[in-house]
Amino acid sequence: MELAAANEDERPVLPWDQFSQWLHCVCVVTFDLELGQAMEFMYPTHIELSDVEKANICYLAFPDSNSGCMGDTQYWFRIRRNSLYRTNNKDTDYQCTKDCPVTLLKDETHYYGYVYFRQVRDKTLKRGYFQKSVVLLSSLPYFNFFKEISDIIAPEYFDNGVPCLEAACHDIDKWPSPIPGQILNLPLMGMVLHVRIPTKQDKPGTNVLDNTDKSPDRTPFSLSSIHEVDLYQNLSDVLPHIHLLWELVLIGEPIVVMAPSPTACSSTVLALVSCINPLRYCSDYRPYFTIHDSEFKEYTTKTQAPPSVILGVTNPFFTKTFQHWPHIVRVREVGLGNYGGSKPTLTPSDSKLKKSSAIKTLDPKSGIYTKYKQFLKKDKNFIKAFTKSLVENKTSKTHSALLRRHFLELTQSFIIPLERYLASLMPLQKCISPLKAPPTLKPFRPNDFIQTVENNGPQLTSGTRGDWIGLYRRFMRSANFEHWLERRKVEMEMKLVSLHMTALSETDLMAWCQDKSEVEVVDMILRIRQKISLVKSHKIDVSNITVDQLSEQVTNITKTLPLDLQGILSK
Repeated sequence: MELAAANEDERPVLPWDQFSQWLHCVCVVTFDLELGQAMEFMYPTHIELSDVEKANICYLAFPDSNSGCMGDTQYWFRIRRNSLYRTNNKDTDYQCTKDCPVTLLKDETHYYGYVYFRQVRDKTLKRGYFQKSVVLLSSLPYFNFFKEISDIIAPEYFDNGVPCLEAACHDIDKWPSPIPGQILNLPLMGMVLHVRIPTKQDKPGTNVLDNTDKSPDRTPFSLSSIHEVDLYQNLSDVLPHIHLLWELVLIGEPIVVMAPSPTACSSTVLALVSCINPLRYCSDYRPYFTIHDSEFKEYTTKTQAPPSVILGVTNPFFTKTFQHWPHIVRVREVGLGNYGGSKPTLTPSDSKLKKSSAIKTLDPKSGIYTKYKQFLKKDKNFIKAFTKSLVENKTSKTHSALLRRHFLELTQSFIIPLERYLASLMPLQKCISPLKAPPTLKPFRPNDFIQTVENNGPQLTSGTRGDWIGLYRRFMRSANFEHWLERRKVEMEMKLVSLHMTALSETDLMAWCQDKSEVEVVDMILRIRQKISLVKSHKIDVSNITVDQLSEQVTNITKTLPLDLQGILSK
C-alpha cells in the first residue's frame, strides 16, 4: 500500500497549485442589513468568481428563513460554473483520474459548496443575531471529507478570525495531490486527517483503512469514507419505496425533495444520487435549491415538461410551484423519521404512494407523491433480510451498509448485460493488422441488445423480478445511459488503438518501407508520432516498452530518408 505524506520536496514551484487540487476557494458569507447575504471574504485572494457564481453562493450559504436553524448547521449545494477553471498540470490530473471511480471524478461543469452556517443570538448586533457561513468551494464530490474539513476550519474561524482561515488554506497547499489508492496524511490546524481515496479496483464495501496500522501520534482520527452518506438515516422516511426511487434515479426522472432544513434535503438528494453506484448520475442535481438561484426560472417553468434534475428545497413556496412535477419526495429532519417513536420499516401500514396533486403546503407527513408505475417488483429476499436487521436492533451503520450493498448488486445486475453486449461489439484481436488502420467498434443497436435480455438478462444475477426490458428501453433514453455508453466507447476505442500500437511495435517496419514511396513512409511516421503524442498526453494507456520500440524504429527509418525530408520531420 502506498503512503503519501506532504513534504516540502513534493511542493510545486507556484503557490496554491496543491490547494487548487482540492479546493477552488474558501468563502465567508455574512448578513448585511442593507444588502442581505453578502460575500465578506474569499481566500486565496487571487481567485476569481463571476457575479452570478458569487450571487448563487451568497444565497445558498444561508438556510431559508422558515427553516429556523439555530446554532451550527452543515449542508451541501451544487452550482454551475460560469467559466471552466482547469489546472495546468496534466500529469497530476492524469494521476488523479486514471484509477478514480467515475462517481468521484472532478466535476468540470459544477462547483460543490460545503456550508458551515452559524446563527446565534447576539444583543450587541442591530439584527439581534450573529449570522455567518463558511463555504468550501470545490470541484470534488468528497461529501464526507469536506464536511469534516469545514467542521475543523469554521469553528476556529468563528472564534479566532481570518488568520485561522488563512493558516488552514496554507496547510491545504502543502497537501499531496488527491491520487486514488494512496493513504494520505493531511495536516490541518495542528492535527492530521488520515484518508484514502477509493480506486476502480477496490472491492465494494471494504475499508482499506480498517486494515492499516494507524499511529495515534500522527493520525488523531481517520475517515473511513470520503463520500458515502448514511443511506439509512437519509432514506428512513421512504424505506418502503426504495426500489421505486432507485428506478426514478436510474432513468433520470425529475424529482423534488421537500424537507424542513437544508441538511435534510441536501443529505436526501445525495443519498438518491448515490443509490445507482457504480453508475454516475449524469443529469443535474441540486442538493439545496432556493428561489434566488440563477436557474430558478429554467427549472420552475410550466411551459414545458420538467427537466431531468433532482432538486432539494425547504421553502414552502415550492409546494405550489412544483405541484405539476411528476415525483415529489417529502421527508422530515434527518434521522427523525415519520414513524413517531417506532422504528422505520419497509412495510408500514401508511406506505401507499400519494398523487402529486394531493400534496399540501402544511402537511408534515413524509412520503412520495407520484403516479409512476414501477417496472420491477420489490425484492422479497432483501426485504426479509433488512427487516431482520431492524428487528435485531442493529446500528444505523449496519442498516446503511445493507442498503448500499443491495443498491450496488441491483445496479451491477442491471449493467452486466449491457457490458456483455458491448463486449460483443469489440473486434477480435486477430482482426487487428499492424499495417492497416485499427478496426472500429460495431454500432450499439438497442433492439439487438434487447433480444439478448430474455436469456442473458439481470434475472441471472438478481432475485428482483419484473419488466426488465421495459426498464432498459426507458433507461436507454436517459442521460445516464448516454454518458455510460460514450465513456465505455471511448475506453474501448482507446484499447483498440493500444492493441494496434503493440502490434506495430512488434513489426519490422524497416522491412515494410523497402518497397514503399517516400510519401507513404512519411505518412506512416507522422501517424505513429501522433499516436505516441496521445500516449504522452495520457489519452492512451500503452506500456513504455511499446512506445520506446516504436520511437526507435521511427528514428531509424527517418535516418534513411533524404536530408530535406529529415529536416521537415524534425520541425
